[in-house]
Amino acid sequence: MSDLILIDTDLVMFMPSFGAATVLVQPGQLKATGPATIGGKKICVDGDEKQVQVPGCTYVAPPFVIPGVGTLKIDSLAGDQKASHSNVDGKLILLKGGNFTAKFEVQSPAQQPAPPGPPVPDGSPSYSGQGQFIPANQTVTGT
Repeated sequence: MSDLILIDTDLVMFMPSFGAATVLVQPGQLKATGPATIGGKKICVDGDEKQVQVPGCTYVAPPFVIPGVGTLKIDSLAGDQKASHSNVDGKLILLKGGNFTAKFEVQSPAQQPAPPGPPVPDGSPSYSGQGQFIPANQTVTGT
């Protein structure tokens, strides 16, 4: 099945629900390394998704309601987000596809108020969620 080919600066949109955590998400951008181009922009190939990082996102994970901060990343692609046939220099081309698995890595944990003592920090180092690509290319597809 064919789908739109991803290119340099395409948006990476994360969904705010990361299991028990709710993240104030911000979009990321793909940085393409493929040698071929569409409309003057490089195409994305397998591995480019690993470079996406969106730092400085706040989150809460009740009962940890004092916000913490972390970084959004792409953990793994869905099966329909890598071309099965289309490739450049032996690397598979990335496609819009469905939803990828996202990871939220905690840098500064959210905290639970515990009066009269100090707040208790969230012990989870990361949370799992989902996201999707928003392609600028609306015409060229790969399989």
